[in-house]
Amino acid sequence: MATAHENVPSANLEGKYIAIAVCWLLGNGCLFSWNSMLTIGDYYSYLFPKYHSSRVLTLVYQPFAFGVLCVLTYKEAKINTRRRNLFGYILFFISSLLILVLDLATSGKGGLGPFIGLCAISGAFGVADAHVQGGMVGDLSFMHPDFVQSFFAGLAASGALTSALRLITKGAFENTRDGLRKGALLFFSLSAFFVFLCVLLYAFVFPKLPIVKYYRSKAASEGSKTVSADLAAGGIQTLPHQQAEEDPKQLERLSNKELLLQNIDYALDMFLIYVLTLSIFPGFLSEDTGSHSLGTWYALVLIAMYNVCDLIARYIPLLKFLKLESRKGLMIAILSRFLLIPAFYFTAKYGDQGWMILLTSFLGLTNGYLTVCVMTSAPKGYKGPEQNALGNLLVLFLLGGIFAGVTLDWLWLIGKGW
Repeated sequence: MATAHENVPSANLEGKYIAIAVCWLLGNGCLFSWNSMLTIGDYYSYLFPKYHSSRVLTLVYQPFAFGVLCVLTYKEAKINTRRRNLFGYILFFISSLLILVLDLATSGKGGLGPFIGLCAISGAFGVADAHVQGGMVGDLSFMHPDFVQSFFAGLAASGALTSALRLITKGAFENTRDGLRKGALLFFSLSAFFVFLCVLLYAFVFPKLPIVKYYRSKAASEGSKTVSADLAAGGIQTLPHQQAEEDPKQLERLSNKELLLQNIDYALDMFLIYVLTLSIFPGFLSEDTGSHSLGTWYALVLIAMYNVCDLIARYIPLLKFLKLESRKGLMIAILSRFLLIPAFYFTAKYGDQGWMILLTSFLGLTNGYLTVCVMTSAPKGYKGPEQNALGNLLVLFLLGGIFAGVTLDWLWLIGKGW
């Protein structure tokens, strides 16, 4: 089967590896701030011991992310992708700064007021995520499959990096006065700086790469209106109405409903992957795994192992013989993951920390591997505007799964008191 870039002059495909690296950084920046908030859960548990902060913050984040993405997905074909993504990254940057301001203004004190402020910032992260994740995945879905893979690897890398930083800061500051707070402040200082770097990369570097301009020009020739601002930033002006006069059928595309019906199994795949993962991670791992010899390090180690394995697994599909592309095979593998629910329950009740670490690692491996397999397989065979729309739809189901998962996560508390 011919790939999208065969028989294209090599000059048009220059910058592929730079583009892959930029996609990785942009994926990292998409969730770096949010993962920072999750990873310093021990600090927020100390400040707000009665509010189940790791669960509540996630539950606040998701309705904003899912609700805003529903609107953006419905209007996807008319939205300026460049403006959408820049708005999302800038909102991530401002929200990261606001967490620093909130902590400094309250001198690191707990209470209901600061917790409400923290929840408001969590909601802002959700709005930013809806803009960036759907916009970037839609944009990259009509480019080389390695770009989508790299972006999703960057999403996972944000979790792995924040976990590693958290373990380092905990080791460095644990025995100092206000050690937890110092680590948290360092986290969000780094987060704000990194997201600002992503704003610059997306605004000034990514649109000027020859391979990116090629794929966006190709999408514009197929009727995409979402890429015009990014093409202009890369120095290319498009006139799609002239192309329509020459060949009106070339600009025809399937509706979102038709795309969804043709790919309902892929959409359900994304929903089921994340409804399971988020019903366990991070709430259950943070609060319900009991006390073990690792003490306060236990939850951090579990979260770190999940994030590292999730990252590693997102590179496995690059080896073609290990990539699962069968639609039926993907569904069977994803449904089989639900056996992890009783496995986690009985391990938390009767097993030791070694078994829990092993199970958590497997949860991360299957999450990352199956996500990339679905997201790189689904867009094949469609035109640019359809691939953009399908990318947005799949991310919508992904966030829907996350929303359902963090809601179901509260069921672990039944019988334990609130």
